[in-house]
Amino acid sequence: MQNELPLPGSALELRLVELETRLAFQEHALGELSEALADARAENSRTAELLRHMLEDLRKVRTTLYDDHDPADEPPPPHY
Repeated sequence: MQNELPLPGSALELRLVELETRLAFQEHALGELSEALADARAENSRTAELLRHMLEDLRKVRTTLYDDHDPADEPPPPHY
């Protein structure tokens, strides 16, 4: 490979400005991604809590249905 010659002052400054611009864009994008991840985690937490409540309610309903049900009250199966 050839040794690169140092860039003249204005070219070096332009390159530095370009790198700083890219860095600023990446920092902004990283901030947006971080916010989106935090929002997704909060939504996931809310959904998990809702699911826990729904399962608890379902268990209560099943318990109520099956506790009130006496198998002796059922008619015999049709083959008897």
